Amino acid sequence: MSRAPKVGDEITLTATILKVMESGVSSVSLPSYNFPLAVDSPAKATAGQKIEVRGFVTRVDKEDGKVTVRIDGGGLVTGDADSITNVSATSRVSVRQ
Repeated sequence: MSRAPKVGDEITLTATILKVMESGVSSVSLPSYNFPLAVDSPAKATAGQKIEVRGFVTRVDKEDGKVTVRIDGGGLVTGDADSITNVSATSRVSVRQ
């Protein structure tokens, strides 16, 4: 990870596909998130394949080392900050400090 994430940053997490449904949605597993998550599948996705899931940071808990991320179509996910593979600053969200 290049730098610590802040609220509003876009981050990338690596997920493992658990199951591909006929509707084009995959059930995926994210590191440090104890529940399966449904996301849109890439073309020709297979179970066991690693994919990148992107989302925007909504909350950072520095004491516990947790980050909450809003994933498009997937809702909110809270996981370890160590599981983030990429952080890019964005001005999509204005934050009052």
